[in-house]
Amino acid sequence: MLFIDAFLQNNRLDHVTQVMGYHPTYLDIFLRTQNFILRGDGPLPYDYRHFIAIMAAGRHQCSYLINLQKQEFLLQGGDNTWLKGLSRIPQKLRDLYEINKILAHRPWLLNKSHIEKLTKGKDSWSLAEVVHAIVLLAHFHSLSSFVFGCGVNEELDQDGGHHNGSSDSAPPLGSSPRSVPSPTPPLSTAPSSRDAEPWLASMSPVEQEVGVDMLMQRMKSLSERAEEFSQEEKTKRFEHVENQSVELSPGLEPLTQLKADIGHFVDDPTFLYQDFARRGEVSDIPTFRVQDYSWDDHGYSLVNRLYTDVGNLLDEKFKTAFNLTYYTMGGRKDVDTSRFRRAIWNYIQCMFGIRHDDYDYGEVNQLLERSLKAFIKSACCYPERVTKKDYDRVLREFRHSEKVHVNLMVLEARMQAELLYALRAIMRYMT
Repeated sequence: MLFIDAFLQNNRLDHVTQVMGYHPTYLDIFLRTQNFILRGDGPLPYDYRHFIAIMAAGRHQCSYLINLQKQEFLLQGGDNTWLKGLSRIPQKLRDLYEINKILAHRPWLLNKSHIEKLTKGKDSWSLAEVVHAIVLLAHFHSLSSFVFGCGVNEELDQDGGHHNGSSDSAPPLGSSPRSVPSPTPPLSTAPSSRDAEPWLASMSPVEQEVGVDMLMQRMKSLSERAEEFSQEEKTKRFEHVENQSVELSPGLEPLTQLKADIGHFVDDPTFLYQDFARRGEVSDIPTFRVQDYSWDDHGYSLVNRLYTDVGNLLDEKFKTAFNLTYYTMGGRKDVDTSRFRRAIWNYIQCMFGIRHDDYDYGEVNQLLERSLKAFIKSACCYPERVTKKDYDRVLREFRHSEKVHVNLMVLEARMQAELLYALRAIMRYMT
């Protein structure tokens, strides 16, 4: 039924929907949210919504999403000349680009002056429009991470689209308790023009092969541990994980030579992710502490107030991705995976400078091996550089459906991180 709904909404069963089909509960809320922000009630005109999606996907050179959204833009009666590039779009949309760039790569730099700049002057935005735009930007930045992290191919009617020639027999909905027919997900099998990331290729076999049994043992011993740590010790452990993440920066030159059909949607292509731990004067941009501004206590109500109903959808989507479990891990059954899921979620947000005060970040190093942390960092921060080899090299004992779930958490934890910074900036502007 979900695939039928997706087809009716989009006039196609796109590859992202097929890959997410491993997890029907998540796919349902994903499609409802995406449909609402693109086609439901909201302050922004429909052509603006699809062009904002193009601008967002452009930051990660995600031609898959750019091409889909170009088609949607034209179907909504969008002006064809806008597709010639940023120089041809209304000033009001141009003014949004700075926020697009910052949110995509270094959201901690966003502050109330960026919001103020948008809401003043001739082509000003209402706060409701700003919130709608920010939700669209964060959605498509994060969806780019999912597309590259899972190696999703172009659609057949797009340039570069091709049939998946894979003989891979990934079990449809492998670890799902309910079974619905699903095409083999179109994970890319095309050889990449770039080899796997060097920091993944250099991993020793020992680092790569911490097996599922060992992981389960570590989760069990952590759950039995009664030790409590002081806030000071927890802070040190967070900073240790944050600093270790710096070492996982890719050694390849950034892809700043953009394809012609992408380049005209991108300004300042050299502005990329920079490790939060290297942000310069620490006192200028302190760590974002969730106890001071959280999604549950602050972000959710603000976004709902300014853009009705979207907060409920986003909240359900975050919770679904975070709590999703079939109590399996790499073929083992009756496994409590909650610690592993929380380590992934909190590690992702750590890379964006967000700290959960009640969490022991020592668990990240216990449960996430170096090669997995490297993959997650790349999918989050440099998704355009992820290759099929990178996907194959991590979590080797895990089923495809479980790897897709990891990429769903990348999507959602990253999106929540962007929204936390943006909504905090809006709150500060309003007060």
